[in-house]
Amino acid sequence: MSRQQQQQSQGVVLTGYHSNAELLPKTGPCASSCPSAQDHEPNSHRTGHYAVQQSQNTHHGDRNGPSTAASCTKPTGPEPSSQPNPNAVACPRSQHSSSPKPGSSPRHSPISRSRARPPCQRCNSQDSLDELEMDDYWKEVENISRTGGESARGEGGGEGEVPEEEQQKTSEEGEQEEAWLTEAGLARLFDDSLAADQDQEEDSSVFLSTLTRTQAAAVERRVASLHQTLRRRNRQHVPDVRDIFRPPEKDDELSKLKGGSENGQKDVTSSETETELNVEVAFSEQALTYRDNHQRLKVNTGPSSPDDKLPNFKLLRDKTGQTRIGDLSPLDMKKVLRVVLVEMTALFDTAGIDLKAHKAIKLKTKESGLFGVPLATLLDQDQRRVSGTKVPFILQRLMSHIEEEGLDTEGLLRIPGAATRVKSLCQELESSFYDGMFPWQQLKQHDAASLLKMFIRELPHPLLTVEYLNAFIAVNKLPTKKQQLQALNLLVLLLPEANRDTLKAMVEFFQRVIDHQAKNKMTLNNVSVVMAPNIFMFKGFRSKVTEQQEFSMATSTANIVRLLIRYQNLLWTIPKFIVTQVRHQNMESQRKQNKERAVRKLLKKMTTEKTSEKAIPEEGSQGFIRVQAPQFSKVSMAVQLTEEIQAVDVLTRFLSQDCSVAVKKEELCLYEIGGNIKERCLDGETFMKDLFQLNPTAEWVIKVAQK
Repeated sequence: MSRQQQQQSQGVVLTGYHSNAELLPKTGPCASSCPSAQDHEPNSHRTGHYAVQQSQNTHHGDRNGPSTAASCTKPTGPEPSSQPNPNAVACPRSQHSSSPKPGSSPRHSPISRSRARPPCQRCNSQDSLDELEMDDYWKEVENISRTGGESARGEGGGEGEVPEEEQQKTSEEGEQEEAWLTEAGLARLFDDSLAADQDQEEDSSVFLSTLTRTQAAAVERRVASLHQTLRRRNRQHVPDVRDIFRPPEKDDELSKLKGGSENGQKDVTSSETETELNVEVAFSEQALTYRDNHQRLKVNTGPSSPDDKLPNFKLLRDKTGQTRIGDLSPLDMKKVLRVVLVEMTALFDTAGIDLKAHKAIKLKTKESGLFGVPLATLLDQDQRRVSGTKVPFILQRLMSHIEEEGLDTEGLLRIPGAATRVKSLCQELESSFYDGMFPWQQLKQHDAASLLKMFIRELPHPLLTVEYLNAFIAVNKLPTKKQQLQALNLLVLLLPEANRDTLKAMVEFFQRVIDHQAKNKMTLNNVSVVMAPNIFMFKGFRSKVTEQQEFSMATSTANIVRLLIRYQNLLWTIPKFIVTQVRHQNMESQRKQNKERAVRKLLKKMTTEKTSEKAIPEEGSQGFIRVQAPQFSKVSMAVQLTEEIQAVDVLTRFLSQDCSVAVKKEELCLYEIGGNIKERCLDGETFMKDLFQLNPTAEWVIKVAQK
């Protein structure tokens, strides 16, 4: 690529990774990684490149510091290096030199040495990205290449190589909108064959009636785009968006809920401060308010803050309890995912970011083994041994072994194991792991860390999925740290359960490593830059990028990993406004069902109404609720509702009254069942009186928590 083209590259978005063959001086045996070792040129290595999309968006900073993804631009002038710039930051391996240091970049080779990396200047970088020591990133990329990691996966792209089938393909015109609407459960809006399906129509009607204005706008935008596409193709008629979105009917019962749709959400500018996350108002509505307030302002970006000064975000206290992933029933969780998809799209739409989704292509993968096996396949074979397994055994065992050896080892995760030894260990694990014959006592800690990283990057599809990887990268383009965190929260919810649980186990492990940084020297920055290439570099992508783009994407991917680790306690929660919208859907569905039942069976109308009136227990009207524990006792327990009583207090009282229960309090959960929710495991800090007022017809049941 010419120097002129390099100067024009800025504001890029990572879309994939591509392997490229480059000759390197022969320094010793180069072992290909397990599981699919192949023969290669003895003095050649492969390095990786990303496919990117140019970005035209401009961003605004916020009070937490500038948060736009870092990009490298070449300063103007004949001698950039001789003109000091107070805002310029020294970029690793970016100085104009014909002989960069070894390991400075994944492109380090005799061929690439003639292509000097232009000087880099970071503009509007993520706060603290300028503090990252990116040497570790480039060294990690070199380690991946040195171990033959990419070559072992059989990637094409180099001279004389047979390209492998790509993992993804770009959707054709109209396909992306159709896929999005189908995933959101709104296929009826474009498929006439579903119009006669009464249940489908009612479900879509209920779902659309609970959307906020920004969420509705996201649906309208995709329906209108698809309509235009189909009109050009002279295909079937798509309903006009004005026929889809009618003013929602006001309902007294729905108005009792706090938050939720546009008619019930609280003012965005309530008691929120810059470090508090408001989860009662839709994130996209908050982003719209931010955009409207800042679109005429020119925000000056200040100096970046160090990594340990990242905002200490916390959730605004919710007296009805926090809802974590796994707390809801599968039926309600299905509704959650539909709302989250629309909300995530609306959030990016509000920021003017167009997400180009990709479709995963089925690849020929291993049906058994450990490395290079799909997560679903791994979990299936592990669940046959231990039911309920959520994280692959091999990943659990590698992490536990590293911890057993001690997390104080300096350079943990950063210092690689010997390539030939790691390859041999990989093969030995494949053959003896499930037999219990693998000699764990002989496994060195750095070798175990290398195997852990190999496991992640050997997955046939990326851990963050082909479908949502671009969205994860696009998070860097959102204007504030708060919006970035909100987007990551939604994206984590959208991940398949296996990917979500595995990612959670990993970031928890990374945090435990960081907790020992005083001795192992692995800070949040260090762990992030080391793990980013292992999470984001994967096979199947063909495009190449410039060195400036490569550097920009290094900081971007490291930033995503950094946020996932730093804010993991917030990211694996379901925002209250999402749960509120699900409650709205359940109530609206019940209302429609009751109305139809009354019409069909007029004689039972009186009975139905009486039943509805008696749905609120008599104890509730007198300030009591009745708690049942059918797993342990046939006798229910009456609990008086005071302003202070919480769910944990109910569990404590139950255990104190029934000494025969041989279960720890931590293993029990008080469930909210029925009413406007199917089933929900309550947070221990839930205030029961507030929740009762939100869902007065619910039943309260104590049982063993379903983990």
